[in-house]
Amino acid sequence: MTFERELVSPDADGEERQIEAALRPKRLAEFIGQARVREQLSLVLESALRRQRPPDHVLMNGSPGLGKTTLAMIIAAELSAPLRITSGPALERAGDLAAILSTLGEGEVLFIDEIHRMARPAEEMLYMAMEDFRVDIVVGKGPGATAIPLDIAPFTLVGATTRAGLLPAPLRDRFGFTAHMDFYETGELEQVLRRSAALLAVELPDDAANEIARRSRGTPRIANRLLRRVRDYADVRAGGVVDRAVAARALELYEVDGEGLDRLDRAVLGALLRKFGGGPVGLSTLAVSVGEEPETVEVVAEPFLVRQGLIARTPRGRVATAAAWTHLGMTPPPDAFGAGPST
Repeated sequence: MTFERELVSPDADGEERQIEAALRPKRLAEFIGQARVREQLSLVLESALRRQRPPDHVLMNGSPGLGKTTLAMIIAAELSAPLRITSGPALERAGDLAAILSTLGEGEVLFIDEIHRMARPAEEMLYMAMEDFRVDIVVGKGPGATAIPLDIAPFTLVGATTRAGLLPAPLRDRFGFTAHMDFYETGELEQVLRRSAALLAVELPDDAANEIARRSRGTPRIANRLLRRVRDYADVRAGGVVDRAVAARALELYEVDGEGLDRLDRAVLGALLRKFGGGPVGLSTLAVSVGEEPETVEVVAEPFLVRQGLIARTPRGRVATAAAWTHLGMTPPPDAFGAGPST
């Protein structure tokens, strides 16, 4: 019973966030992966420091969990500047953004996560702030409204987005440097895991690191999360010893298979194959069949399944590939997508 009470402790989420924050690298030299982005960003920051001016605004684009927030924190640390953090959905009105901009100190870094979800009035105010370090505060309504210009201190905006295509061109063009974050190779994730294991005081052999890295979907955040679950399993059921076999058993328990597919991924594939014969089927119909919202299937499961070559998007709907049938231990039909010409 004590163990169950610990699981539902109100402090559990906060402790998990603290652990995740402790695993973040603090300097650019400690950041693993994204070699091209690190080199480019290093030049931008070094040049700004030599000129003693804030660097150009930075836009980071990539899937969740690849290190966009971590890099924003690193930018502030490298510049020895304060960091202000907010998110696009939190900026519902121009006044919300004006309140933040008007209190920024010179050289401060403002990080806006999911910047593509900003409200239009706040977005339009940001244009002038980024270019001229000025905002217009509108007082009054209707014909009697007056715009009062307000100078703001030079700052650096760091924007992060998972959907760069939704950013309007006028906003996107105001960023002096755009970084595209790629998925990680297995070897890079092994480096991430070894660093995290050292911080968590977990002895992680190379074969166990490889087992976890292979199932981490090319994403450091997922790799670190799986490492903590493997650690928990080892502590409770394996005497604290982590090896490849223990890691594999732990990840199977948490429903992460050898290719990194989780419960939702397999549910989507299973429905597509067993209920719809491999497709094509519409996104909404597929989502209803697995009891999820269409956006959840499209944003959470589908990108990885497409990247792994297990499903394809076609004008008629989602289609399972021959590899999807094989992954679930089923024989693909002769006309399966990607099966090739029959002999």
